[in-house]
Amino acid sequence: MPKLLFSKIRIYEFKDLIRNKKQLMTMDVLLSRKKQKNNIKCVLIQKKTEDSRYQCDGDSLTHEPKLADLLENRDYLAAFRSFLQSEFSAENIEFWLACREYKRMTSSGRLSNKAADIYKEFLHPMAQKEVNIDHHTREKIERSLLKPDLTCFDEAEMHIYRLMEKDSCPRFLKSEAYRNLRNAARKPM
Repeated sequence: MPKLLFSKIRIYEFKDLIRNKKQLMTMDVLLSRKKQKNNIKCVLIQKKTEDSRYQCDGDSLTHEPKLADLLENRDYLAAFRSFLQSEFSAENIEFWLACREYKRMTSSGRLSNKAADIYKEFLHPMAQKEVNIDHHTREKIERSLLKPDLTCFDEAEMHIYRLMEKDSCPRFLKSEAYRNLRNAARKPM
């Protein structure tokens, strides 16, 4: 966990403190001037690791995107989708997108048909694109299909979202496809 140190210490004094340590550790020192009051400077010290997701971007502290950020950007969504296809788990993103589309529906007549289609394509035990959800959730959805509403897939949708967030997204962020897309976005045109 990063520590915040508040003092009037000058940078050269700070470097002397680090040099005088017996066991020198590599650290990122990030200065934040946004919440500065009087002459107090805020210094964030974080032990630097290979997996560190914090980067110094000017004066702001940034991090790699979360799954929600990836799903909002059309380019990242397409890259994430193709990454999942390469890992043979594209049914997760397809199910999640189908649920999002289902929630935007306004016609109650089409709601029932769309719910049945989603169930057949992703939740039926013999479905080609079956997603991995527990038996109780599947039964609950089956019962709700008699009179479907906009929330009948919420539990399964959240389960698949968490699965992608904890499993697929971290692997995608380490993939070559993500790095190429991120680097292409940073290059000025």
